[in-house]
Amino acid sequence: MAEEAHSQVIDQVVQEALNQANLSEADLSAVAVTIGPGLSLCLRVGVQKARKTAGSFNLPIIGVHHMEAHALVARLMERELQFPFMALLISGGHNLLILAQGLGQYIQLGTSIDDAIGEAYDKTAKWLGLDMRRSGGPAIEELAREGDAESIKFSIPMKQHKDCNFSYAGLKTQVRLAIESRNINAEIPISCASSQDRRSRADIAASFQRVAVLHLEERCERAIEWALKIEPSIKHLVVSGGVASNQYVRARLDQVVKKNSLQLVCPPPSLCTDNGVMVAWTGIEHFRVGRFDPPPPAVESEDFVYDLRPRWPLGEEYAEGRSEARSLRKARIHPSLTSIIQASLQQQH
Repeated sequence: MAEEAHSQVIDQVVQEALNQANLSEADLSAVAVTIGPGLSLCLRVGVQKARKTAGSFNLPIIGVHHMEAHALVARLMERELQFPFMALLISGGHNLLILAQGLGQYIQLGTSIDDAIGEAYDKTAKWLGLDMRRSGGPAIEELAREGDAESIKFSIPMKQHKDCNFSYAGLKTQVRLAIESRNINAEIPISCASSQDRRSRADIAASFQRVAVLHLEERCERAIEWALKIEPSIKHLVVSGGVASNQYVRARLDQVVKKNSLQLVCPPPSLCTDNGVMVAWTGIEHFRVGRFDPPPPAVESEDFVYDLRPRWPLGEEYAEGRSEARSLRKARIHPSLTSIIQASLQQQH
């Protein structure tokens, strides 16, 4: 279904972008496109369109890592954001803590070992019968303001693991059980709930949000400690991804960062959620240093195999950060962006 939705609108979306910029394809310098990580069926739609455009107009093409794009878009907004810096990428599908040492050079300090925070927000919102038209995050944040965040003592995930990895599957289960034990019926939308039922839902939302974000805070604290050991000159923590537009999340992380004398950098919400600008900007960054592929042929051969990387780590794992609590499937993982770039640099020398 997602692939079909992509296919139906991609031509129109690309055309609208060109129209709004008052450009035609002939005015472009290059084409950038996400090649991973993500669902391969959906990635293929974008890559096909990008190669078709690049081939027809003889343009170089740049394959972009989706998570690198989230991290680098901050450099479009904050021109003084120089490497090295730290980034926390929080969305529905991924949680990632990285140390960015240079363009294409990342050390992975922590990652999600099961569900990401955005997924936990969405499920909690759904189980609480909230309005899901925007997405679960804003709905939970709004309702949580009415609730008592201390009313339910959910336990903080991964307390016993002294690393920077994230896990939200257990917290989701705790929330589901709390909702069941209070007989909350998600079929009854919150707008129709009695005042007592509404208060009970608000308490769960507030307690969930407090613990979900506490887990982020704890992981960030430790990651900052680790990062400063590797690169003492760090000044900034970039927070991006869909969940980064949550005001409560920003405020809490701002405290953590200030305590460590760093600055929090958050792109505006429109550039935090998935967007084309971040992919184009990442394309520009790589294009400037000569990292791009030559224009594809105007007519692709029938049996051409697209370079898609559904499972593609951004950086190499920090030695101290290797998780024992891994439920990550290691099969068919593409070598990390950082390792590929380092190998190509060594070949040049």
